[in-house]
Amino acid sequence: MKILILGASYGSLLSTKLLMAGHDATLVCRQAEADLINKEGTHVRIKLKDESDHRTISSGDLSGTLDATTPEAADPGAYDLVGLAMQEPQYAAPEVKALLAKVASSKKPCLSIMNMPPLPFLRRIDSIAGVDIADCYRDSSVWDGFEPGLVSLCSPDPQAFRPPDEAANVLHVGLPTNFKASAFADAKHTALLRTLEADIAEVRLDGKDVPVKLKVHDSLFVPMAKWAMLMCGNYRCIGDDNVRPIQEAVHSDAAASQAVYAWVDNMAQKLGASPADQVPFEKYAAAAKQLLKPSSVARAIDGGAPHVERVDRLVQKIGKHLGMENEEIATIVSTVDKRLETNRK
Repeated sequence: MKILILGASYGSLLSTKLLMAGHDATLVCRQAEADLINKEGTHVRIKLKDESDHRTISSGDLSGTLDATTPEAADPGAYDLVGLAMQEPQYAAPEVKALLAKVASSKKPCLSIMNMPPLPFLRRIDSIAGVDIADCYRDSSVWDGFEPGLVSLCSPDPQAFRPPDEAANVLHVGLPTNFKASAFADAKHTALLRTLEADIAEVRLDGKDVPVKLKVHDSLFVPMAKWAMLMCGNYRCIGDDNVRPIQEAVHSDAAASQAVYAWVDNMAQKLGASPADQVPFEKYAAAAKQLLKPSSVARAIDGGAPHVERVDRLVQKIGKHLGMENEEIATIVSTVDKRLETNRK
């Protein structure tokens, strides 16, 4: 199959898994980055189970074919599936917004691996239908042309980052967990995902299993398990004038962290999630011990970004719609608001 992936940073992790399974991928990015990838490929560092060092998996060594292009040159109609792997505010850029319009009109199935769920996906959930959440997005109009049933959400649980002192085609995977995707409305599109799931599961490297799988679930609520993690860890990395590692955000006050986590999980259950869709706090807390850097949203704010993904505001607004409020969530939203206002000034 041929998969178009918008976003070459985190998207390079998904593309690497697809290439290892024999599928082809095109990454959409800026011209300089596309030129680099087309010349040198991508290099993803990942640690196999029971190995102490990361291995570098280079796209040029894999059975699938990788290339890169710009938003202006991309043709969604030529692909079987479109992956959405940019940060949500990036879709407001004129050239990316124009590409999204082409994606919508192509009627191709779209799998998001954003922390911020695309609006069309949330429209598939009846319990959210009455919530006005448009202002949680940088530009909600970019999603206007999409059919909700053609958009699904994949929880971006693997933790990865671009080493700041290395080239833009290098990605380091810090926590190699799985991508957990919800089914599409159309069974034939879900079957496509399940084919990719099976192909990725069969991949071996020197006879060894390779972490970061694609797991497909019937429930629309499985990706929402990430919301509790984001609110407990990622957004609590952000202080009034500083940032801290996820490990510290979660474990400096474990009781407070567990309370936030439980509140968000409870909210998801009120929306329709079952306990089986969610990840126990103890499992997340154990994984968070390995997350020794501030979250990407915290680093972006600390670096002066004027806009970031506002999952915090989304969770707060949905909670209020359900008659739920939480003081810690309100503090997080207020802190992010103030930091962004300062950055924009």
